[in-house]
Amino acid sequence: MARLALLSVSNKTGLIDLARSLVEEFGFDLISSGGTAKALKDAGLPVTKVSDYTGSPEILGGRVKTLHPRIHGGILARRDMEDDVRDLENNQIRPIDLVVVNLYPFEQTIAKEGVTLVEAVEQIDIGGPAMLRAASKNFAHLTVLCNPKQYDDYLEQLRQHGEVPLDFRQKCALKGFLHTSEYDQTISAYLSELTPESETGSSFSVSGKQLQALRYGENPHQNAAWYQTGNSPTGWAAATKLQGKELSYNNLVDLEAARQIIAEFTDSPAATIIKHTNPCGTALGNTLHEAYTKAFNADSVSAFGGIVALNSPIDAATATELKKTFLECVIAPGCDDEAKEILAAKSNVRVLVLPDMSSGAKQTIKAIAGGFLVQAADDIVADSSLWQVVSDRKPTDDELGELLFAWKVCKHVKSNAIVVSRERTTLGVGAGQMNRVGSVKIALEQAGEKTKGAILASDGFFPFDDSVKTAANYGITAIVQPGGSLRDADSIKAANELGLVMVLTGVRHFLH
Repeated sequence: MARLALLSVSNKTGLIDLARSLVEEFGFDLISSGGTAKALKDAGLPVTKVSDYTGSPEILGGRVKTLHPRIHGGILARRDMEDDVRDLENNQIRPIDLVVVNLYPFEQTIAKEGVTLVEAVEQIDIGGPAMLRAASKNFAHLTVLCNPKQYDDYLEQLRQHGEVPLDFRQKCALKGFLHTSEYDQTISAYLSELTPESETGSSFSVSGKQLQALRYGENPHQNAAWYQTGNSPTGWAAATKLQGKELSYNNLVDLEAARQIIAEFTDSPAATIIKHTNPCGTALGNTLHEAYTKAFNADSVSAFGGIVALNSPIDAATATELKKTFLECVIAPGCDDEAKEILAAKSNVRVLVLPDMSSGAKQTIKAIAGGFLVQAADDIVADSSLWQVVSDRKPTDDELGELLFAWKVCKHVKSNAIVVSRERTTLGVGAGQMNRVGSVKIALEQAGEKTKGAILASDGFFPFDDSVKTAANYGITAIVQPGGSLRDADSIKAANELGLVMVLTGVRHFLH
């Protein structure tokens, strides 16, 4: 008896060539349904419609076609078990040797602007996943193909061996399960966006499509890949690379850190330079050129090999400054033609355009042994009108603006975090130290003589007054910190005795 193939696909790429080879080279009989059957018939290929094979019509507008014992019995039967073979014979069911199925275009449908829930639901495939799962489960006895890219490999296996080896069938089964899993994840993610968070239950799922394999991870001995979440390219997947080498794992991590900082500033031209996810220089200016120059000069040594993020399209003046030093990446919402020509002289620098610099992840995920942690993104918007001035001396409007600038930057520095700034430019950054005193000293020493009249921001409270006194000795005039220590009164008292402004935000921004 001829081998039997069941073909039912939404994506018909390569379908006719596959079917013709099955029939003409290997003598398969074909059964099919709906549009697939029509495509095969129009190509002049012999095909039996599923409804004719099962004796049951397609019903419910095509919702029920392949959900039938003659289909699933033929897929699930174990050919080496007498009882299964007897059941096939008693019910006039032919064993199916090949299942070729891909699913309704749910993802493409919901990516369309203005799609309704009803339209999306109609593109949730039922029969397809059932056949894929059944065929994948029974890979010991048949082959399942869910992607047109598999067709040539399958035919080559037949040509070489006459039959398809078990190891190939098992690999195809894995792809079948992965395909249905990704499909279900896409559906659940879509419906989750339409459902209040309190009603989504206690499970959390994450899935993505691999955009590209990366050369390596943080270090050369670590494998890495870049995945896109969601149903259409957003964020970095939607960025346009104008020039430069391929992005690395570390590039992408630093780029995201740079994007998060630059998204804090929307009212004035801003620039930030990142090294190892920490800002070594961040500044505002009247022009983008001025902002970048100030950020670069804040720590020109660390800026070498840095990641630059700008909140305005790159112009010629800024591009001229950018090309004066070695940089890994530059990201901005745009880049004018003259700037492109200037930057082209530095062909290795990666220049990316990301029109939407403000949209980020809604959650952050951290892998731990045996699981992972999920938290809401720290995307609270700083509002200085909600801050509490606890010192006797009140800040001037300019000091309050400076405190707000430093606070926004400090939010994105690894804890324990300290930022010293003046004239909307970072002067010193203390990051990732095991105690706050150490971060304070690093930031102040880096700023040096420029600390006279500067302000200081801390991501966490001061448990003692020693850091306040140290800051005053360097000439700091105002401090912003979250407060909340049992010994806040000591720090406030020290600020008053030393004539400093102290402002409490009531919000902490630890970053680990």
